[in-house]
Amino acid sequence: MRRRVTGTILGGLVLALVPFLSSAANATPQAAPPVSHSFHHSCATARAGVANCDALVRNDVATSETALRAALAAPSGLSPANLQSAYKLPSSSAGSGQTVAIVDAYNAPTAEADLGVYRSQYGLPACTTANGCFKKVDQNGGTSYPKTDGGWAQEISLDLDMVSAVCPNCKIVLVEATSASFANLGTAENTAARLANVISNSYGGSDASDSSYGSYYNHPGKAITVSSGDSGYGVEYPASSHYVTAVGGTSLKSASNSRGWTETAWSGAGSGCSSYNTALSGQSGLTGCSRRAVADVSAVADPATGVAVYDSTAYQGQSGWMVFGGTSVAAPVIAGVYGLAANAASIDNNYPYTHSSSLFDVTSGSNGSCSTTKWCHAGTGWDGPTGLGTPNGTGAF
Repeated sequence: MRRRVTGTILGGLVLALVPFLSSAANATPQAAPPVSHSFHHSCATARAGVANCDALVRNDVATSETALRAALAAPSGLSPANLQSAYKLPSSSAGSGQTVAIVDAYNAPTAEADLGVYRSQYGLPACTTANGCFKKVDQNGGTSYPKTDGGWAQEISLDLDMVSAVCPNCKIVLVEATSASFANLGTAENTAARLANVISNSYGGSDASDSSYGSYYNHPGKAITVSSGDSGYGVEYPASSHYVTAVGGTSLKSASNSRGWTETAWSGAGSGCSSYNTALSGQSGLTGCSRRAVADVSAVADPATGVAVYDSTAYQGQSGWMVFGGTSVAAPVIAGVYGLAANAASIDNNYPYTHSSSLFDVTSGSNGSCSTTKWCHAGTGWDGPTGLGTPNGTGAF
């Protein structure tokens, strides 16, 4: 599970590899039943001064693109159409002129090709370097890419695919940090702010102070999303930064109600009260925390109701179509919604607090035990695991 490492960065990613479904490409999958299969981390063991992404990978199943097509089957996991339906998004008509940056560590050499497979599978328009939709840079904005890391390559594919799913008309910039240190990821963040309207970050470390790292995330006129973590109740940085939108996680299931979906708080979503950073003005009187509380909003993150992702950079013998969970799903989903809304230049991260009527309030579920109930239990209005709720269109962004 998630390890906390002071001064280092961990990715907010959980991955389950499950069999593909023999169904239409946009069919709504049912939640997977509980399983007792073994898992392994998708990144190497941390060493001094270095942190990992936090992917958990099922050891027993992987589905190659060749096998999927031979079976005339659709990938398992939620599709773009599922996400667009669940969150009532204008994905086919909005997002043009917006650029979403993805900040991750290390190099994914197959990122553009894998993105092409994902978008082709679901009938999304091509997003390539050649047509000007996709751009890949190193942390300084050049092309001296860092070394390849298979675990972080999975994280990168997840992030690219989720932005594509939600905002297929947005341009995408992938910024690859040299390593997973705060300094290198922060340098990449500053580069992303020069190149994009919206920035997504699917990583986190121990709660820290904006006085140490806040300059990396203080970019007025840019919407910056950060995953809240995958170890349940507890606060991580940079989700706890005063300058970002902290994104919690839910379990998302199809339902026979007017919405067509139900959501509960995901047990793994990070939440709580920062020990260091100033509360958002919009949080006054809502959170029971005198400092910055996490999260602000949320989206699907439960790997049991996870999303389809394609990645061909083999890692520990696994590649192809996979099902991912973790708040690494939720952060780029919300980044894509910011792209659809196209308001980043004129709003800040307090905006959802004055537009919460445009969110689905998540009122059940928990991510652990805590001294102040709303920090770890979903309920009416703001709560830690799900924040103010999940997108109901783009009005809260």
